[in-house]
Amino acid sequence: MSTKRDYYEVLGISKSASQDEIKKAYRKQAIKYHPDKNPGDKEAENKFKEAAEAYEVLRDPDKRSRYDRFGHAGVGGAAGNGFSGGGMTMEDIFENFGDIFGSAFGGSFGGFSGFGGFSGSRQRSRRVNKGSNLRIKVTLSLKDIAHGVTKKLKVNKYVACDACNGTGAKDASSYSTCSTCRGTGQVTKVSNTFLGQMQTTSTCPACGGEGKVITNKCTKCHGEGIVKGTEVISIDIPAGVGEGMQLNVSGKGNAARRGGVNGDLIVLIQEEKHPELVRDGHDLIYGLYLNFAQASLGDTVHVPTVDGKVKIKIEPGTQPGKILRLRGKGLPEINGYGKGDLLVNINVWIPKDLSKEEQKIVEQLGNSENFKPNPNANDKTFFEKMKNIFE
Repeated sequence: MSTKRDYYEVLGISKSASQDEIKKAYRKQAIKYHPDKNPGDKEAENKFKEAAEAYEVLRDPDKRSRYDRFGHAGVGGAAGNGFSGGGMTMEDIFENFGDIFGSAFGGSFGGFSGFGGFSGSRQRSRRVNKGSNLRIKVTLSLKDIAHGVTKKLKVNKYVACDACNGTGAKDASSYSTCSTCRGTGQVTKVSNTFLGQMQTTSTCPACGGEGKVITNKCTKCHGEGIVKGTEVISIDIPAGVGEGMQLNVSGKGNAARRGGVNGDLIVLIQEEKHPELVRDGHDLIYGLYLNFAQASLGDTVHVPTVDGKVKIKIEPGTQPGKILRLRGKGLPEINGYGKGDLLVNINVWIPKDLSKEEQKIVEQLGNSENFKPNPNANDKTFFEKMKNIFE
């Protein structure tokens, strides 16, 4: 499904790396491919973003755990929607991870002074709006899980207002300089402590660091920049997913107020119960009932799989509790490294009501030495077989 490189490979670390090692490895990669150090180099810019994506996942214990279990699919990579952290831009990377770079670029915040027209001080002061995440449930059949599937879902969500393009303002002239920060986007506070006066600078609470406020709001969204709407979202679900697994579709959640980064769409997987097959990890289990004649004389019967019926041969003298293994007829692993099996559990159906003629036949068979039970005929009990299969 995904062509993304392994995140551990991107940062050049092992899967057992500590948080400190992850942070150091990311800093090394970020400094190497920093845009100020590689001006105009598109490949370096892509590697810079790739390293940030890897760090964003591996620094978070929950995301790292899901990535270790399910690969890119577990953190949104399989959906093909870009950066797993919610569609981050270069600006967002410095906003979230700028402290990683320290003074490597002359003390500016992340050294972002010469790329895309953003200054270090401006980058620090700006508050990036983030839309809220959405959570939906998707029910899949075993066939969907076996092969992967693309689902198109109509999602009710907040979208950017089309009247003001998400700005919240009626037009370009509907702004004025913020009176709280006087257009700087920052407010400075001086407080007296036992060590003397201390000065702190923070983002202006009135304008959110923009340095301006809306004086004439959009009449459709009332200055919020978002309205209720719907979107049809196509979600690529990889083969091998399981009940309770979550897929993260980046940037497909609610739109942010007055611009910013959209939230994520979190897809919770539910499995539809199959009428005949039971899932056990990547294996499937089917209970096959034979009549006495079939078990004694052998037969060719059909058993269900996720892709339809297949024929299997029943050997003469097949005992109840015998397990037939159909290799590769189970479900694939999510990373594509193998497939489970279909385990056919043999049961023999014993009728409860017999006619007098049938009773005589069964009595005659029961008196035959060949039909008397032999406890030493099998070297393993049914329970021992089951134990060996599922261990």
